[in-house]
Amino acid sequence: MAHSKIKSLYQDTVAPKLIEQFNYGNIYQVPKVVKVTINRGLGEAAQNAKALEASLAEIALITGQKPVVTRAKKAIAGFKLRKGMPVGIMVTLRSDRMYAFLDRLINLSLPRIRDFRGVSPKSFDGRGNYTIGIREQIIFPEVEYDRIDQIRGMDISIITTANTDEEGRALLKELGMPFRDN
Repeated sequence: MAHSKIKSLYQDTVAPKLIEQFNYGNIYQVPKVVKVTINRGLGEAAQNAKALEASLAEIALITGQKPVVTRAKKAIAGFKLRKGMPVGIMVTLRSDRMYAFLDRLINLSLPRIRDFRGVSPKSFDGRGNYTIGIREQIIFPEVEYDRIDQIRGMDISIITTANTDEEGRALLKELGMPFRDN
């Protein structure tokens, strides 16, 4: 697999910058991205095998990796859910696939969002991990508009080794994540 631009950017530019900014004593304290998880809840599609297939194929196309189906742990009558019914799909990307995905997300997909003004700088979890909700899958160049049955979103979580949101934000910003100013 081709060496990702983001990976080299991290090693050559981002790490040294963060060491300077946060006065880390050694290279192992520098926050880095460990994994990216992409998660899509299915809702209606739970009863619809075709929608499930379509979702699986789509996420596989976007990430280059086969997603797993997440299933209901218990029955919830109000939601017409039985135990073991598919409720969503998720995929966890690490190392090269993760970098390749981040690269495409930051440089190709996010800029294609209509009226895009940047992602929220507030969506951190308190421990330096960032989650972004994507409303429509068509921002990914891999997804052909004519081939989709329905607009569906997904949540993308970027898990880092940062200890604080400030460090996580600095890391993602240096990697090119287009944060809004507010």
